[in-house]
Amino acid sequence: MTSSSEASEQSDAKELITALEQDRGWLLRELDGGSWPELRLDLAALERELGQLLELASQKISPN
Repeated sequence: MTSSSEASEQSDAKELITALEQDRGWLLRELDGGSWPELRLDLAALERELGQLLELASQKISPN
């Protein structure tokens, strides 16, 4: 793989992480606002796991 291809893939991954972080923020705001009370516990657990996954992915892409 060429360095330009690697840079492009890294950029794409960063964009995906950013989009998923925005989606996570939206989910958190909705949960805090009282949406889906019957699913709150499951969705809150999913939100936490997504946050951990995104943090790990960010560290793998930019270890500095």
